Amino acid sequence: MQTVQGLDRITLNPQVMGGKPCIRGMRVTVGMVVGLLAAGETAETVLRAYPYLEAEDIQQALSYAAWRAEEVDLPLEVA
Repeated sequence: MQTVQGLDRITLNPQVMGGKPCIRGMRVTVGMVVGLLAAGETAETVLRAYPYLEAEDIQQALSYAAWRAEEVDLPLEVA
């Protein structure tokens, strides 16, 4: 299992959820957490629905999503 630099609660493991970024190695993806917030749920509601999550998990999920949104993929040139 690998963590994202600076985000110790975001883990990447090919054996968990197909390698999607997850919260602390659990089967809870960053996308699920961010999706709930985007759909209008509050952080408090998410924490009540998933009591094994912590406020810092939500904060790091948002930080990870923001970082990925700013990342630029460049095509490789084939010579």
